[in-house]
Amino acid sequence: MVNVGKYNTLKVVKEVDFGFYLDGGDDEILLPKRFVPAGLKVDDEITVFIYHDNDGRLIATNQQPVAVVDEIAMMEVADVNPSGAFLKWGIMKDVFIPIALQEKRMKPGDKRLVKLFIDEKIGRVTATEKIDKYLSNYELTVKDHDPVDLVVFQKTDIGYKVIINSSHMGLVHANEVFRELSIGEKVKGFVKHIRPDNKIDVALGSKGYTRIPDEESRILSLLKDNNGYLPYTDKSSPDEIYSFFGMSKKTFKMTLGALYKKRMISFTQTGTKLEE
Repeated sequence: MVNVGKYNTLKVVKEVDFGFYLDGGDDEILLPKRFVPAGLKVDDEITVFIYHDNDGRLIATNQQPVAVVDEIAMMEVADVNPSGAFLKWGIMKDVFIPIALQEKRMKPGDKRLVKLFIDEKIGRVTATEKIDKYLSNYELTVKDHDPVDLVVFQKTDIGYKVIINSSHMGLVHANEVFRELSIGEKVKGFVKHIRPDNKIDVALGSKGYTRIPDEESRILSLLKDNNGYLPYTDKSSPDEIYSFFGMSKKTFKMTLGALYKKRMISFTQTGTKLEE
C-alpha cells in the first residue's frame, strides 16, 4: 500500500528510457530519469516521495518537499485562482488550498502556516489553514522528557506557543528562549512538564546532559579555531554566550564543567584555555 504525500520505500521493477518503474502494489509508479540516483538497478529498493502529477498519475521523486501529509509547515503562495491558491511544495508540483480552507484570501508571495492532508473526495494532497481542529491536548501522545518536533505557532507575552509533533499545543517560556523565533520555524525540543490540565511546557534542544557531547565538540572546535583561547567564562553574560556559541548560559556552564573535569580546558582570569 503506497502512502501518497509521504516517503515510501519501494522496489524497482522495470527500467525504461525515461526512468524506472517502482512497485506500487496495484500500479507501477514512475521515477523519472532526472531523479534516478547513480547505480540504481532493477530489484533494488529506494526511498522516494510519492505525489500525483497534474494528470493524476503517481510520480516518485527524490526531491524533498517542504512538508509531508499530516505535517504542519510554513509554505509560500506561488499562485492564486478563483478557486483557491497553490503553495510551493519544494518539488515539481504545488499544493492546492481551496478558498474555503483559507483564513483569509491569499496572495502570491504570502507565507502561511498550513497542514497537509488527503482530501478523501478527490484522493489528493490538499492544504488547510484551519489547523485548530487537528490539534488537541485531550489525549496526549507524549510524556515528560520525550523528544519532540516543534513548529513555532505564535509569540505571546510569556513565550512562544508551539505545535508539538503536528498534534498538540505547547508553550516554550520566554526565559528559556535565547534568540528570536520565527512563526512557522521548525525546531527540536523536549517535553519539560505536562500539567494536570494537560497543558504542555516545552524546552528547546535536547534534555539535560544528553546534549553535552555535541556542545563539548562545538566548544573544543571553537577553541582550536581561535588558537586555543576564547574570552568567555561562566561569568560571561547570557547574551554574549548565546551570540557566540548558540547555546544558553546554563548549557554553556554544564559543558565547561564537563570539559574541565576531563582536563581538556582550564580557566584564566579573562577566558577559557584549551589544554594540550
